[in-house]
Amino acid sequence: MRRGVVVSAILFAVAIAAPAAGAKVLLVGSYHGIKGKYRTIQAAVNAAKPGDWILIGPGDYKTTSSRAPSGAADHPAGVLITKPNLKLRGMNRNTVIVDGTKPGSARCSNSPSAQNFGPSGPNGPYGLNGILVWKADNVWIQNLTACNFLNGSGTAGNEIWWDGGDGSYKIGGWGFNGSYLNATSTFYQNETTAAAYGIFSSNWSGGTWDHAYTSNFNDSGFYIGACQNQCDQTINHAWSEFNALGYSGSNSGGQLVVENSQFDNNEDGFDTNSQNGDEPSPQDGACPNNGISPITHTHSCWVFMDNYVHDNNNPNVPSSGFAAAGPVGTGVSLSGARDDTVMHNTFARNDAWGTIIVPFPDSGPPCIGGTGGTAGSLCLFDPWGDAILDNTYTDNGGYGNPTNGDIGLTNFQPGPTDCFSGNVDTSGTLTTTPSDAEQLYPVCNGQTVPPSVANPQSTLFLEEVACDSQIALPGQTTPPCSPTDHYPRRTAVIMHPLPSAADLPTMPNPCAGVPPNPWCKAYAAAHRKRHKHHHKKSRKGSVSPSFTG
Repeated sequence: MRRGVVVSAILFAVAIAAPAAGAKVLLVGSYHGIKGKYRTIQAAVNAAKPGDWILIGPGDYKTTSSRAPSGAADHPAGVLITKPNLKLRGMNRNTVIVDGTKPGSARCSNSPSAQNFGPSGPNGPYGLNGILVWKADNVWIQNLTACNFLNGSGTAGNEIWWDGGDGSYKIGGWGFNGSYLNATSTFYQNETTAAAYGIFSSNWSGGTWDHAYTSNFNDSGFYIGACQNQCDQTINHAWSEFNALGYSGSNSGGQLVVENSQFDNNEDGFDTNSQNGDEPSPQDGACPNNGISPITHTHSCWVFMDNYVHDNNNPNVPSSGFAAAGPVGTGVSLSGARDDTVMHNTFARNDAWGTIIVPFPDSGPPCIGGTGGTAGSLCLFDPWGDAILDNTYTDNGGYGNPTNGDIGLTNFQPGPTDCFSGNVDTSGTLTTTPSDAEQLYPVCNGQTVPPSVANPQSTLFLEEVACDSQIALPGQTTPPCSPTDHYPRRTAVIMHPLPSAADLPTMPNPCAGVPPNPWCKAYAAAHRKRHKHHHKKSRKGSVSPSFTG
């Protein structure tokens, strides 16, 4: 492990254990009968100084107004944070609600009349973001739920967003912590106003999301983009379902780890890609400065490992733009992706494919890292250097179309080999396209391989992916579906409620690390009372319910 990573880990641990000198605690709402000074989250943010804590009591915090960053009027937010080092923490993950719906409506209401479509713009309402961290380093957001912040004519529809300068082509934010978070939407009318992203970072370097849940987004539940090989971010213990894409990562690479997480019931479980959008492109998982990953022991620092990716066969989700072209029935798609490692995961019951590696065809300039891209022409991002290692596959390919199965690969251009090794199917037979992928390409050694589309199997696989995605290949006008192909198509958009609180555990101690304040005294007293009650009940052979705040 590089010294810089060790030092960063030590400093982060110290920051959790010891509040910043002089840090104050601002209280929003009430908790255990003790009223805080502030009625709204934004009022507390406005009053806070860098390094302060903001604790939020249980309640439904409706958005009554919005703010936008200076010079970015089309980025309105219910809560805007522009001060570094703030720590925003709810006292209960499931009962502290940052809510995009109108005052007077039910919590996270799905009623059309309850929706807030944001301030007016020149082309209609802008929409709203939920909590927007704008170029403010090391902001924490923890232990709460954000819902029903909808899209519009602006850059909106994101529930929780660390934004280092959307569209700037450069990193503008460093460090964050997001944990014990839920992000969802209950409302769907059309794709123009549908909520777009759940938990989002762009143009950012450094940060961790841990114990987070997302659902019902027409692009993706989680998104990391526009950080190329400087991302330095981790997703751990996440759960994403009922989205077009469980995760999307455009032009995000370098040190980026997704681990111990679940992606299920999405159209496409997980998709990372290169494209002309959220520049700079391409998506490249190679370690910065030609380094070696302490996880893979190779030059690949982008790692997807120890995850459970299952049952991503759901076309009846909100879906828009490129996300709508995610091939239904697919566990993980590496689209124009490079130098990524997918290892030690379980892929189950994804009825098209468990894992696929495909080119990403875009259009026009700037085409950074791609080929072509002149005005009006194709910009092609070909995949290379991706390693699919030691994964377990179970019952994938259930649609039964040609090439459906565990693993599929195709590339248009000569390039460094992708590689496949140690993967198993619990049936005893691993299904790959081409059928001898593990024998042909066991090691990612930089060897240049020819275009696989010259292989009839790979050509058929490419056509099946295009058919599934409902896109035409270059030189064609319609998707290349055969008369016998069957991929499910959307018949209705079904929005799903949040899982039960038991399935979305709140932070065990929301007062951990917080400077002294009245609420944490109340929490400690309630905790002592609960512990005493538990002890008495235990002596009688029964156990009391756990305290949830």
